[in-house]
Amino acid sequence: MSSDSLWFHRDFRRLWAGDTASQFGTFVGHTVLPVLAATVLAASPLEMGLLTAAEHAAFLLIGLPAGVWVDRLRRKPLMLRADLARATLLLSVPLAWWADVLTLTHLIVVALLVSVCTLFFDVAYQSYLPFLVGREKLVEGNAKLQVSQSVAHVTGPGLAGVLAQALGAANAVTAVGLSYLASASCLRRIRAVEPEPEPRGERRLLADIGEGLRFVFGNPNLRAITTCTAVGNFAGGGLTAVQVLFLTRHVGLSPAGVGFVLAGAGVGGVLGALAASRLMRMLGQARAVWLVPLLTWPAELLVPLAAPGWRASLAAIGLAVAGAGIVVYNVAQVSYRQAICPDRLLGRMNASVRFVVWGTMPLGGLLGGVLGELIGVPATVWVTASLLAGAALFVVCSPLRGLRDIPRTPAAA
Repeated sequence: MSSDSLWFHRDFRRLWAGDTASQFGTFVGHTVLPVLAATVLAASPLEMGLLTAAEHAAFLLIGLPAGVWVDRLRRKPLMLRADLARATLLLSVPLAWWADVLTLTHLIVVALLVSVCTLFFDVAYQSYLPFLVGREKLVEGNAKLQVSQSVAHVTGPGLAGVLAQALGAANAVTAVGLSYLASASCLRRIRAVEPEPEPRGERRLLADIGEGLRFVFGNPNLRAITTCTAVGNFAGGGLTAVQVLFLTRHVGLSPAGVGFVLAGAGVGGVLGALAASRLMRMLGQARAVWLVPLLTWPAELLVPLAAPGWRASLAAIGLAVAGAGIVVYNVAQVSYRQAICPDRLLGRMNASVRFVVWGTMPLGGLLGGVLGELIGVPATVWVTASLLAGAALFVVCSPLRGLRDIPRTPAAA
């Protein structure tokens, strides 16, 4: 292992540990809170929908202004405050349950406020990484952070189920709150002194939001990346809405079989994260942004080819290959975005991109459900899988094809 690897970067290891604890807290929380609502508070389907919406609402409600605020503040103290706020909010849930005063309204408000804190944490850490490790180490840093996120995504729901079974759903929320305290403890030990943000005089919120959006959509490569990711997430949301129905009713899988097939995407994501740095050294960091999706995302078309018998494995293979490609693409495109963005715009750039690409997911889920009713589930799987595979064309047909590696200096704002 090279001596200049981030394994030997003490402050990065602390950021990595803190983000890992935060990611596990987020993915465990996204399972244990609905379990608590369903099993302890007897929530109705509508109430479960409100809770799910609250867990993701912040990106749509305040995603754009959050980027402005991140750019006006130092990022490490902001991440610490977000962790401490999430811990306090979540630990209020078992306290209320022990006092016999826990209500569904309490749970929904906690989920909404935690989503706000998660938004600020995620935008801040992506904006903090270039300062901490330098732009030349962004690919390695993002790859390591993506490994943690992928592992948390795969194991978090199962861990939440084990904790809820062993401790009770309300007590399991305690573990989620403690994970954010662990994250804050790691971040607090980072020694690098972050400079104060550049003073920009009196600026209005809308003007700052507009500057971030213009930087993203005025740059042809960023515009292509954002559109590609948004369309891919839109298609993924539609596929997710009907894939369980497809696998159970048309492929004939048992619940355990469905779990095995869907785990393919998670396993592929972990393998993709582990291989991302090496692949980008071989292909070129910028080239990977368009070449990896072109080669791997069409594997999604194996999913609608699945049928009872041995062909059921086609769905698992397709999800695993595409899942690996999606994670490598994410490492490459996030590193590219961070590298070309001036420091003073990092928060707004990250928040603008997240606002667009995360905002398409619920819309895609809605469309998937509507199409499933109108044209049938198998046809909907074909439509959404084809759209996801085709999303790669936005980066394939962009000026990124003329680049091999990520630029060393930020682009003009």
